[in-house]
Amino acid sequence: MTASAVPATPAAPVQADKATLRRAIAASALGNATEWFDYGIYAYGVTYISAALFPGQVDDAVLFALATFAISFLVRPLGGLFWGPLGDRLGRKSVLALTILLMSGATLAVGLIPSYAQIGWAAPALLILLRMVQGFSTGGEYGGAATFMAEYAPDDRRGFYGSFLEFGTLAGFSFGAALMLGFSLLLGDTVMHAWGWRIPFLVAAPMGLIGMYLRSRMEDTPVFREQAAEGSGSLSLSRLLRDHKRPMLVVAGLVVALNVVNYTLLSYMPTYLQRRIGLSPDEALVVPIIGMLFMMLFLPIAGRMSDRVGRRPLWRLSLIGLLIAVVPLYMLMATGLAGAIIGFVLLGLLYVPQLATISATFPALFPTTARFAGFAIAYNLSTSLFGGTAPAIGSALIGTTGNELMPAYYMMAACIIGLIALRFMPETAGRSLHDDPFAEQRAA
Repeated sequence: MTASAVPATPAAPVQADKATLRRAIAASALGNATEWFDYGIYAYGVTYISAALFPGQVDDAVLFALATFAISFLVRPLGGLFWGPLGDRLGRKSVLALTILLMSGATLAVGLIPSYAQIGWAAPALLILLRMVQGFSTGGEYGGAATFMAEYAPDDRRGFYGSFLEFGTLAGFSFGAALMLGFSLLLGDTVMHAWGWRIPFLVAAPMGLIGMYLRSRMEDTPVFREQAAEGSGSLSLSRLLRDHKRPMLVVAGLVVALNVVNYTLLSYMPTYLQRRIGLSPDEALVVPIIGMLFMMLFLPIAGRMSDRVGRRPLWRLSLIGLLIAVVPLYMLMATGLAGAIIGFVLLGLLYVPQLATISATFPALFPTTARFAGFAIAYNLSTSLFGGTAPAIGSALIGTTGNELMPAYYMMAACIIGLIALRFMPETAGRSLHDDPFAEQRAA
């Protein structure tokens, strides 16, 4: 029997040198930053976008714009179904080079759409089409970037290195928000409504080109190359759903909590603070930016802590803390600018233990042959139903009930679902990505 045919236990995984690891972190994080830069400028420019591209009264136009934001999430599962299996079959880096180009190109094109006054209903139709392209490409981007990061990081420091992917999330979102705010202060409301809101969208093009350059120069991950050398192919969708439904359900449940909190805090909060709390447009933009800066400081700390104490304790702390504190902190935010800043910062810090450990937790729940596809499909399906719709649902619930605390109650319900899912999640801190943490459960 030849050596290649021996079904031996995998050897110790090849570890990337520090320079290669830094490049892998930068390549992954920049794609995530590009994705969230788009969300940041859209969320913070929704008033200008709705006025330029939608007809009707202000409230109706803003609701249409928020609904259009949600539409991009409805196609994310299709992106996960397409890009995930492709990434498990062809490799992580090839897919990621394409997704970042599609994302940045769609964001750029939004800034070039003629106004409703110029082309009528074609304006919102083009916006919807481009948001769908953005959502389709994002369906492969996040799962692939997290997988790429996790498979390059050493097992005992995956939480720490993985936290920098989410650092990219907040950096991209903050950059987009700060850019929109900066142009708003510099140009004034009249110019922003006329054409100024378009400028931040044009910045996506160089971000996408830099990200593609970094990714194209990387080798694929050591874990994937080892798996490919062994001749193990990717799984069919039917086998993926049959053999790995447990981790997919756990990821989907945790993502309900993760992304309802995420998109409510980051995407909906500027609109909520301005229209529901009564802050000025500039104040409503400043509050989340301050909160995100605090969150960025604590992300690496939480990631490193998860390597020492485990992912599960940090998730439990975050979910229970939010469940208890979200309503009082929303009430604090309603007291004015100072209360809004303190309340948002505290909510953000309670959320950090979840955010910091995503790319260390979720990819490790799947074996290499199913990692990209299983993560991408479960993550994007749950995100499309509960994450991207959170701003529109929060706004609609307030409109229906008249209760300004409805987004907080919605976050509480999502945290309960997350706690249920957490009960079935095995601990993966320090565990090799060659392992399948659900194998024992399937055997039982």
